Parts: sequence; C-alpha cells; structure tokens
Amino acid sequence: MKTGLFFDLRNPPRWQRPWAAHYRSTLDLIGEAEERGADAVWLTEHHFTEDGYLPQPLTFAAAVAARTSRVRIGTGILLAALRHPRHTAEEAAVVDLVSGGRLELGIGAGFSRKEYDAFGADLRRRYSLTDNAAAEIRRLLAEEVTPPPAQSPVPLWMGYQGPQGARRAGLLGTGLLSLDPRLLGPYTEALAAGGHPPSAARMGGLVDIVVADDPEEAFRRILPHYTYQVNSYRRIGAAGPDVPRDLTADEVAAGAVRRGGAPGLTVLTPRDAVRTVRERTAGLPVEHVYFWASVAAMPEDLVRRHIELLFGEVAPALRSGAGTG
Repeated sequence: MKTGLFFDLRNPPRWQRPWAAHYRSTLDLIGEAEERGADAVWLTEHHFTEDGYLPQPLTFAAAVAARTSRVRIGTGILLAALRHPRHTAEEAAVVDLVSGGRLELGIGAGFSRKEYDAFGADLRRRYSLTDNAAAEIRRLLAEEVTPPPAQSPVPLWMGYQGPQGARRAGLLGTGLLSLDPRLLGPYTEALAAGGHPPSAARMGGLVDIVVADDPEEAFRRILPHYTYQVNSYRRIGAAGPDVPRDLTADEVAAGAVRRGGAPGLTVLTPRDAVRTVRERTAGLPVEHVYFWASVAAMPEDLVRRHIELLFGEVAPALRSGAGTG
C-alpha cells in the first residue's frame, strides 16, 4: 500500500497568497514530501472556483515530474468528458515521459453542470461520456500516441462512487479510486464479467485525515478552512442559480457536512491514524491511500507537522504492519 498526498491547490480569498508564490511553495512542499518518503502525489480538477482550485492537473503534473524523481504522480481525478480523448492521451504520454514512467491516470465524471456547459458537454451523459473517453484514451496510449508513454500500459483508474460506478470500472478493467468496502463486490464481479483476471482488482483513494500532535487543537484551527472547503464544494455542485446556503462552522463541526456532499475531515494522532487507515482498508485490494496535503490553506505549521508525522510515523507503520511508538 502506497501512501501519498492529495493536492487541489486551493488559495481562498481570505488567506490568499500571490499565485506564483502559491504554486512555487506547493512544488517545494511536494519535493519535501518526496524527501520524507512519500510514495505518491495526487492532483485533482475543478473550474470556476474563487479559490483557483486546480483546473489543469496534467499541466501541473508535468511540473511535479520535473521537480521530483521517485514519487508516483496521479490524477484523482481528471474530468475526461471535458476534453478530446486524444488531447488527454497526448498530455498523459508527455507527463509519463517527463516523469520516467510515474503517471497514474485517474479519470472521473464530475458533477458540476456549469463545468459541463462551459465545455459543451452534456452532464446527463457524464458516465457514458467518461466510460467512452477512458476506453479511447487507453487505446490511444497503447496504439497511436507519439511519442508513446514510458509505461505500457499507463495505470488507469476510474474515480467512480456507488455500485453502478464500481461496476463500470470493473467492466473497463481499470483500478477503482474508492475505499468504500461496499463496492468491492460489484467491482470484482464486473471485472470477471468483463473478462479481466482477479489480479486486476486494485483500489485507492482519499482518506480524509490530517495527522497532528494535538488533534483537538488542530481541528479547532483547521475548522474555518474546512468550513470554507465544505461550502465551496456545495457551490460547485449547485444546479442553476439556486446556490445553497453556506453552512456555519458550528454546523460543519456537528456533522452537517455529511449531508452536503463534501469530503469529511478527521484529525488524529499518528497511532490513531494508523489504526483508522487499517480499519478502512481491511480486506480491500488497496494499492494507494492519499491524505489531504492541506485543507483550504490551513495554517502552514499544521501542514508541515502533518507531513512530518505522516511520513515519519504513519506511512512506515502502514508499510511494516507495526504500530507507532
């Protein structure tokens, strides 16, 4: 099981840094994480957000590839229905070449009508469009793209949720970017139905964990940032002009986030983080787990301590099967 970090490059107005400095410091942080033992970094995609949520993950992946030498570089996820498959395949091949064969290409459908409308795609067909794009990208990478990627094949993942999505990933014979144990059955059954061997089963995904020495105090300091992030996801998913009311920090802390469609947040000590990851991944064919790098520009000292603890204590324990001290 490889341990990595998840980057969305949010730079919210309330805590905003100059953009060029923000990108440079993120690349510096990725380099530091690699030095500390990170196995992978994962990048994501959204458009039209006030905080500059990363819109072009493969472009940034090329910069990561040039600044690193060992970490796997994943997209978790790229919105394939918003691009021509050849465009995605060619960009992916370039990233794979620059990185020396370190790309993990994660593809997903997304959920924002505004994004689909802006790119001239039909949100109602997002799953069939994404399935078709994935199949064509895989064919192009294997048969037509020049220059070809370094890997053959490039690892392909589908960032689908729910039983239907798991079945789609299984039929395609890709990895599944979910750690939901309820999806293992539909996924492996569909792998078999699609003629893929059991060994093709591989899962990965985000664990919504920040590691801290004092979780209660860290959660208190992260809460304003997490509240911003929750409300941002709610706005991204809004249909038409009906933007949902922002949740308050008290509502988010009380668990209203689970009704808002955004990822959760768990702040734990290293020992509890190891136990929680093991519980969440038990019995699953997990290849990658990745943690928040930062939650909406949370305090820098918490980011750096999180990374120190994650790769100094948590990741080694997960690899060895031992506990922490």
